[in-house]
Amino acid sequence: MIRLEKRPMPSRLWTVLTPIVAVLGTMVAGGLMFALLGKDPFEAIRTIFYDPLFNDQFAAYSRPQLLVKAGPLILIAIGLSLGFRAGVWNIGAEGQYIIGALCGAGVGLALYPSESFLVLPLMVAVGALGGWAWAMIPAVLKTRFNTNEILVSLLLVYVAEQLLASASLGLLRNPDGGGFPGSRNFQQWEAAANPELISGTGMHWGVVAAFIAVIGAYTMLSKHMLGFQIRLTGSAPRAARFAGVNPVRLVLICLGLSGALAGMAGLFEVTGPAGQISIDFGSGYGFTAIIVAFLGRLHPIGILLAGLLMALTYIGGELSQFMLGVPAAAIQAFQGMLLFFLLAVDVLSNYRVRIGKPGVA
Repeated sequence: MIRLEKRPMPSRLWTVLTPIVAVLGTMVAGGLMFALLGKDPFEAIRTIFYDPLFNDQFAAYSRPQLLVKAGPLILIAIGLSLGFRAGVWNIGAEGQYIIGALCGAGVGLALYPSESFLVLPLMVAVGALGGWAWAMIPAVLKTRFNTNEILVSLLLVYVAEQLLASASLGLLRNPDGGGFPGSRNFQQWEAAANPELISGTGMHWGVVAAFIAVIGAYTMLSKHMLGFQIRLTGSAPRAARFAGVNPVRLVLICLGLSGALAGMAGLFEVTGPAGQISIDFGSGYGFTAIIVAFLGRLHPIGILLAGLLMALTYIGGELSQFMLGVPAAAIQAFQGMLLFFLLAVDVLSNYRVRIGKPGVA
């Protein structure tokens, strides 16, 4: 008889090993999936994890893309992790990412063709404000009417996607674009562009913001009273109430911060790699960042490493589609396996596996 026995305290060893075992389990299960699709599993895994970094044929393009893909994932995941630590479940970061991009881009386009150096900073501020405002909808509904923030934030993603399509076809459509959907290209407008800061690295202002967010979150969680309240509320809600933590204030702060960071990520993406508002601008970063947050154990440094790893699967996945003909859906399933194995193996952090009848050593 196999049973699970509750540990007195979470295992520190398994807390560290869980992400590693989850990645290895994903490789094994993913290899089996690729084999069933008629692909060489070893070649597929090598193409995803090794070739983008170490194969000279692809590395010149792939290495800079690592930071380009990792930047928004890390920035969004940092915001989500603060709420997750406190038991505030924002699942709608994709919507906040889209609204942040729409708001920031809208302000920028209203100022076109100004070449003031204040255009991009203003767009960043408005993008963060847009993401914050969109996150405040589930926050206020939760604190005033006790609604479920998971459902509200998730459903708002679909509202944001409809607003994105409407803006691409209407309000923000390029008047010089010949009737095609999509806004002006921000990369061609110097005042609003978010260019590569160091040639050949993929480093742009969004990546810089992601690194600053990692440092800021680490400092807050380890040194600041707000970080203590977040950690205490997540681990011992009753103790947090006795300690005077205001749950309403904490929900507003956590959802607000995560929304603002997601909005900034959207703005940096639309002024940088994406270049414009388009119908398919929503890239799924907001959902993938949930995997990044948990793969990084909700720790800022762990999220930094997990974001780079997830970015590698994006780049390697695109490479495997091109080189091996692996279906895009298979790559998405492969990425989803990371969260599945992470949650499955995480059970061992809180439970021991026992074999035998209860009470028998």
